[in-house]
Amino acid sequence: MTDAATAPLAGIKILDLTNILAGPYCCYQLGLLGAEVIKVERPQKGDLARQLGSDTALNQANMGISFLAQNAGKKSITLNLKSDEGKKILHQLVATADILVENFRPDVMQRLGLDYAALKISNPNLIYCAISGFGQEGPWKDYPAYDQIVQGVSGVMSITGDKASAPLRVGYPLADTVGGMTAAFTIAAALNAKPRGAYIDISMTDAVISTMGWVVSNHLIGGVEPAPQGNENTTSAPSGTFNCADAPINIAANKDEQWQLLAQHLDRQDLLDDANYATRELRKQNRIPLRHALEATLITKPAAHWVTQLAAIGVPVGPVLSVPQILQAEQVTQRHLLASYPHPFTDDDANDIQVVTSPAIINQQRPTATQPPPQLGQDTEQILASLGFTGDEIKKFEQEGII
Repeated sequence: MTDAATAPLAGIKILDLTNILAGPYCCYQLGLLGAEVIKVERPQKGDLARQLGSDTALNQANMGISFLAQNAGKKSITLNLKSDEGKKILHQLVATADILVENFRPDVMQRLGLDYAALKISNPNLIYCAISGFGQEGPWKDYPAYDQIVQGVSGVMSITGDKASAPLRVGYPLADTVGGMTAAFTIAAALNAKPRGAYIDISMTDAVISTMGWVVSNHLIGGVEPAPQGNENTTSAPSGTFNCADAPINIAANKDEQWQLLAQHLDRQDLLDDANYATRELRKQNRIPLRHALEATLITKPAAHWVTQLAAIGVPVGPVLSVPQILQAEQVTQRHLLASYPHPFTDDDANDIQVVTSPAIINQQRPTATQPPPQLGQDTEQILASLGFTGDEIKKFEQEGII
């Protein structure tokens, strides 16, 4: 989005007190939509994600790839929230802000005297969002939780993979990302409330279970015991991953007419005449022999051949790509899903960093951050000066370890 003044969240200020992924991802999405995001970090080290990623030099420089991935466009101020002066400064920042997001353990902000009850004194209209593994109440609320832990307790791992490989972790931080996105849309909704002001409790576990609606309801209403199904779609058949001559493809012939088109195109009238495959329910019951029968034809041609032909006749089909392959695909490059920013430590354009930007396109423009991820504390002086602190006061804060 090129015009920051007309962005959906223009004029909204967010204090981002979060670390690692769920909280930073939440604030990154809101920032892409036009909000001003001030990342409040601990002095010296900042967000732990600054030290995480595959590039050791960037980790040592406090600009790890894990940090770069979801912090573009933010400002950074360092602040020691354990100090009395640091707490006073945070209160002053809160008075100027619309939203505060934190993902500490549930008791941390209360122990610091900076919980919602304390901060809303400085700003009664504050939207305060707390993101945690299990939420702010319940017997597990004080347990430490990372994405892996939440994937395990939520049931996700129990239904991922197949009978031989489950329980299996989803291959990216699903719980962190879903938790962060849940927080972002809830905050955006809270901005519309009148009068404004809310306390939002986001549990990553709740957020993940919410996305499992079909699995949960099939169990609670239909009495189905959730189980790993590998690459098979439990709701229909033939619907899953199929081997071709050189690579697998996904086919989702979920409707009767799609199944008929598929079988006819493969010249498999015998399957259409087979009573075992006459209905959706029968095809589901006999999905494994059906898959083997279809693969007997599919393996005679390469994946690209079948993808092109089946898509042309209206059968849902797609290649199974690696991450590098999809990032290089014209479908992604043409829609400009990636944004580029100058490398933190070199002026060579060939070394620009690339990150995923907003998943939305608004009025034919994709929102992107206007500046690269911040160096630790790079905006501290400017932000403190905007609060009325003098240069001498700021220098004193630095000497005392407050910033």
